[in-house]
Amino acid sequence: MVQKKVIIDLEKINGSLADGCAACGRKFLLGETAVLAIGSWEGGPRYIHESEAVFDSNISQYFEKKYYPLRLK
Repeated sequence: MVQKKVIIDLEKINGSLADGCAACGRKFLLGETAVLAIGSWEGGPRYIHESEAVFDSNISQYFEKKYYPLRLK
């Protein structure tokens, strides 16, 4: 799977993610990079700050930093 980069309207992403970033809870700011990642939350991948993610090049997928080591157990 190839990770695509997308441009998302700041108001749209902050409006659809009422609680902010699923990993850290902060709202997204103009110019910050967000990635679609798998994490400890319910449901599928969500957009989180790239600084809160780890990229696994073996499967071409981002994971939440806190979740990444737990998935191997």
